[in-house]
Amino acid sequence: MYIKRYTIASLILIALVGWYVFAYVSQDTTAIEVFGVSLPAFPVAVWVIVPLVILYIVSVFHMSFYSMLSGFKLRKYDKDYEKVIDAIADAYMAKDERNHIYKTPRYQLLGSIIDNTTLFPSASLNAGTQNEKLDAVLKVIEDIKNGEVVELKKYSLKPENALVIQNDRNRYKKGDLTAENILSNAENHDDGLVKEAYADLVKTAPLSKIEQHKSFLTKESLFDILARINADENTLEISNEALISLLNVLDLDAKDLIKVSSALSTTMIPEQRMKLFETLSETREDGIEAYMFTLFDLEMLAPANELLHNTQDDEYVNFKAYSALKECGKNFNINLFI
Repeated sequence: MYIKRYTIASLILIALVGWYVFAYVSQDTTAIEVFGVSLPAFPVAVWVIVPLVILYIVSVFHMSFYSMLSGFKLRKYDKDYEKVIDAIADAYMAKDERNHIYKTPRYQLLGSIIDNTTLFPSASLNAGTQNEKLDAVLKVIEDIKNGEVVELKKYSLKPENALVIQNDRNRYKKGDLTAENILSNAENHDDGLVKEAYADLVKTAPLSKIEQHKSFLTKESLFDILARINADENTLEISNEALISLLNVLDLDAKDLIKVSSALSTTMIPEQRMKLFETLSETREDGIEAYMFTLFDLEMLAPANELLHNTQDDEYVNFKAYSALKECGKNFNINLFI
């Protein structure tokens, strides 16, 4: 733009100088010798404007050169500006690995700070930032917070990213992602979502599915399974061997096993329940106390007292106290002694 204006002004000046010399100074023609070479004869006015033309050409070249350098510099600033926008977008999305490289000192400090800062967009930004890229990121974040499912692949976020986790949870709640999908690809999902999926699965799934993904079993899920045994809805039939296999997945202690027995008191047939804890008492030491609890709870006093008779005086004192009270005709709830 400036070169164009300069060119117009220069041509006007050259024309005026040439006209003035030709009209008011001299209309003669003359020949000039340069480095021993005789040039054709031209009017004096022409020879006057030749240096002006040469000066114009040199000055245009000079301005074009520095204009080109300035253009390159501005382009670097434009590219760094775009990188700052990318850095802000990545910060909003809480990307773990952020390392944008800037070519201009002006943006290096700003970019470095953004790359090492977590940014949380305020609600007022939802109205728009007048930047298409940032507005798109803000809309994605807002949609996920509102329970919507969005496409996140183009943002290259890791599975442990909070937005990815929430987006997967939204997909799960909307039915786009099933519990089976999550459990079969657990490495691609958050641990919390995997546990949530398994907790939902055990409430209705057949035993085969429960056993297939039993590595995700929790104590809470275990009691959901126990509640389904012989229940009116979503009934689950399970053998003692299968149940013991599930119990062995968890790090249960004697108190946990007693809670299991208590939970089974309303769902499992007494004979199966007694046999279950008899088997446990034979395979694990912490199962003996749960077996005693089961026997006393089922009023199986003879085998319970026989077990107590074969123990040391300082062992299972609570059950011995309960047994003594029973022999005296005192009836107390066994749960008071555990």
